[in-house]
Amino acid sequence: MKKILLFAIVLSFGLYVIAQERAVIPKAKRDVAVKKPAKPIKDVGNTLGEYVPGMKGASLLEDEEIGQTIYDLQTNASTQNRLYLYDDGSIGGAWTMGFDNPNFSQRGTGYNYYDGNNWGPPPAEKIEPYKTGWPSYTPYGENGEMFVCHHMLDGLAYGIREEKGTGDWTMAIQAGPPSAVDISWPRGITTGPTNNIIHFLSVTYATYNGQDNAVLYSRSQDGGSTWDIENHFFDELGPDNYTNFGGDVYEFAEPKDGILAFLAGEAWTDLVLMKSTNDGDTWEQTIIWECPYPLHVTGEVTDTFYTCDGSHHLAIDNSGLIHVVFGINRSVADEGGEYWFPGVDGVAYWNENMPAFSDDMDALCPYDDCGYSELVEDYNLIGWSQDINGNGQLDILDDWGTYYLGLSSMVQISIDELNQIFVVYSSVTETYDNGTQSYRHVWTRTSPDGGTSWGTFYDLNSDLIYIFDECVFPSIAANSDENIYFIYQADTEPGLAVRGDEDPYGDNFIRVMNVLKEDIINAVDENQQLIKNENVSQNYPNPFNETSTVYVLLDEPASLSLEVHNLMGQLIYSIPERPYNTGKVEFMIDGSGLTSGIYFYSVKAGETAVTKKMIIE
Repeated sequence: MKKILLFAIVLSFGLYVIAQERAVIPKAKRDVAVKKPAKPIKDVGNTLGEYVPGMKGASLLEDEEIGQTIYDLQTNASTQNRLYLYDDGSIGGAWTMGFDNPNFSQRGTGYNYYDGNNWGPPPAEKIEPYKTGWPSYTPYGENGEMFVCHHMLDGLAYGIREEKGTGDWTMAIQAGPPSAVDISWPRGITTGPTNNIIHFLSVTYATYNGQDNAVLYSRSQDGGSTWDIENHFFDELGPDNYTNFGGDVYEFAEPKDGILAFLAGEAWTDLVLMKSTNDGDTWEQTIIWECPYPLHVTGEVTDTFYTCDGSHHLAIDNSGLIHVVFGINRSVADEGGEYWFPGVDGVAYWNENMPAFSDDMDALCPYDDCGYSELVEDYNLIGWSQDINGNGQLDILDDWGTYYLGLSSMVQISIDELNQIFVVYSSVTETYDNGTQSYRHVWTRTSPDGGTSWGTFYDLNSDLIYIFDECVFPSIAANSDENIYFIYQADTEPGLAVRGDEDPYGDNFIRVMNVLKEDIINAVDENQQLIKNENVSQNYPNPFNETSTVYVLLDEPASLSLEVHNLMGQLIYSIPERPYNTGKVEFMIDGSGLTSGIYFYSVKAGETAVTKKMIIE
């Protein structure tokens, strides 16, 4: 039932800025395990709660309401590409929309279009003539658009029109293989000079080639008329390596300069990058994180281990380097099933120049009390819930909204023409609650230098108008101008009615927010530009066992320090901060007292740093 709304009013306007030491919730709360369902949701969830009308949404600052829905599940894990910014300034957006509770027989794709001046009215009806869900949106042809979602029985339903924003949709079905026609939870993108090469990812709903929820790839080089690659099964992702892939645990990057790439993975598989440089003819696999139990079966008892939570995203920079973000959680299994840990908190970052994560149980531990971790703050651990009231601890209420994700997840990444990185994610946010559960807000953190260093945290829903809002499922537009753009869902209650949370079905508002880049990228310390990655040398010699030297080239005076951390994130060596003049600065690291292994050294200027790996023999 509804609770009386009690909240601590945060007197903030615009963007709320966080620049302070990290705080965490007590370990006892982080260790709370909750059982997960065996299958991702495809149809109506496990509650048939009565619909309760909510408050009508409003146009909020640079936040425009473009649609509504009562069905409130947009994804089981990773968020689809649901928003696209075109070169002419127009925008198209899509989402899962349903109003006819309890069965949602009319559920389907909600769509809206911004013509450069205004959004259309929120739609009252779905696009398709049949029940669907989980749309992915992308450009098509010279000036058209396309979406793909799953038909409930017959495979992937996709719609095309030659002129974006106007005209009738031409609908078609791309079915799965004969023994598994019902393929689901799709992702779709287009490539080619005129966006007429279509690429689909999906998974089978039934067992296929000896694997539950097998990942399939299809390609059409003639705009969907024929399929030259149809339902390709990846042996690398097959049953010899993984028991199954769940729904919504994969997504494409926006293609760039002939590179096609997707991620696949969740708690009980590796996190795998698949990359093609020939538009999908062949693929190269990179394992970003190794799961300790990739062949786990129901009933098998495991140890507790930190995991990729299944929510992840990727982008390609201007040099062809792939950058990845993913949510962190924890998993364990016993005879009764598999469990997740809603109190675990962290967003990880990786790019192709960084080492992969191992299958150690604590490799992805985002805390300093694990005894071992391969995460280093502001290097490959870049997001977490913030200590807004500044009391040194996270004051998060104990009743968790059910998403099967941690405190910070639903991650998205976009990279602009300057290789500036923009990460947005949904995070449980203290001081915003309804007296029973804490709300999630959409947060952002940026890197001005391609992932070398990371700036300030910003709460994008910190204004007083958001004090009753649960803000989830952001999907960022891959392209940007002076702004970044993302679509997300908001309502007045934490958690999901579809998942059986304590609140009944109600109004959910689909919004598009644009954020001026200069308002968030300039949060980086002014010393940032003095210590770009290319100005800090790799230590030499490397590997070493006595001493090694690091050089920093300064274009103007700055105060610098150096720190060395081990793989557990513990500080084990430092050179104190002091001012240096323009020119070459030399730091000598004494490794004679350190054991053999991998370490990270960070050259710091103010609150920012350049971090690199070194090896002691």
